[in-house]
Amino acid sequence: MRISARADYAIRVLLELASDTSQPTTCETMAVRQDIPPRFIKAVVGDLRRADLVRSQRGCDGGYWLARDAGTISVRDAVLAVDGELLSIRNEPRAGLSYHGTAEFLPPFWADLEAQLDRMLTATSIAQLLTGKRKGAAHDRSLASAIAPHQGR
Repeated sequence: MRISARADYAIRVLLELASDTSQPTTCETMAVRQDIPPRFIKAVVGDLRRADLVRSQRGCDGGYWLARDAGTISVRDAVLAVDGELLSIRNEPRAGLSYHGTAEFLPPFWADLEAQLDRMLTATSIAQLLTGKRKGAAHDRSLASAIAPHQGR
């Protein structure tokens, strides 16, 4: 499973903005702090602005702010803002796929996976990521340790 660079960058941008709400933050500052290529960060911030997750301020003291409290912005919001969907298979939306024969039961599996992903991303706010206080974090670590031995096979 892959998380797009755009989704990763979007979450990191929101974390940067949530970390200092006293003044707007420029794309250049966020790019340096997060080691994100400046040309990508501007596109990602544009997507976040269109999704009403960030707002901009022009001028000498300009930059970007969160459009609302970090506790009300979910990771799901960020992913949808830049990717448009949570799960795609072979770069196609899950709903558009059809399977035959021995693979006929894959669609419900993909639907379950998407539902679990949706729940986790919805339940995790930018504020929780910023403080490291996510609900279910202990479960996530145990799941990760169970998966780790199987990676690279």
